[in-house]
Amino acid sequence: MSDLIKNILQESCDVKQKVINDDRLLKIIQDVTTACIYALKNGNKLLFAGNGGSASDSQHIAAELVGRFEKDRNALPALALTTNSSQLTAISNDYGYDNVFQRQVQALAKSGDVFFGLSTSGNSKNVVNAVEQCKQLNVISVAMTGESGGKLQALSDYCINVPSGNTARIQEVHITIGHIICLAIEESIFPS
Repeated sequence: MSDLIKNILQESCDVKQKVINDDRLLKIIQDVTTACIYALKNGNKLLFAGNGGSASDSQHIAAELVGRFEKDRNALPALALTTNSSQLTAISNDYGYDNVFQRQVQALAKSGDVFFGLSTSGNSKNVVNAVEQCKQLNVISVAMTGESGGKLQALSDYCINVPSGNTARIQEVHITIGHIICLAIEESIFPS
């Protein structure tokens, strides 16, 4: 059991080390963070969506922004599109699950907002459809994916593709990157 625990922790560290050593990926994270800060300073909001564990990560990151991350400050406008069960089930029933996020982006997003689509494969059809809707509305799209980036690699304005094919390791790094973005937003908008 001890070896299993150590191996998993080492795998997680190894993926994060790959991110640290990837100047291209670090630049994308920096650019996404800058886009978020600019959007929030200009009265826009951040939207998050994903399936399964990525839905939970979407809710987690949005909650850090609306509530607090590391400092007491005013709430920031952030929304997880995974939380309203009535909307999720109605849209899925009437338009199909592939459109569950696209319909919400259409209803809630405006030009200048930033949409985060979390999909470890980069191919989740409902996230892909939401990113396509973002293009029509001039909403900045950020894909958070695994190594290949999938379809979202080419469709999104920014693709943060974590260098791993293991879903758990990808999601661990997604939440770390989400925390980095939250901290940078707090420090920029609410300096000490």
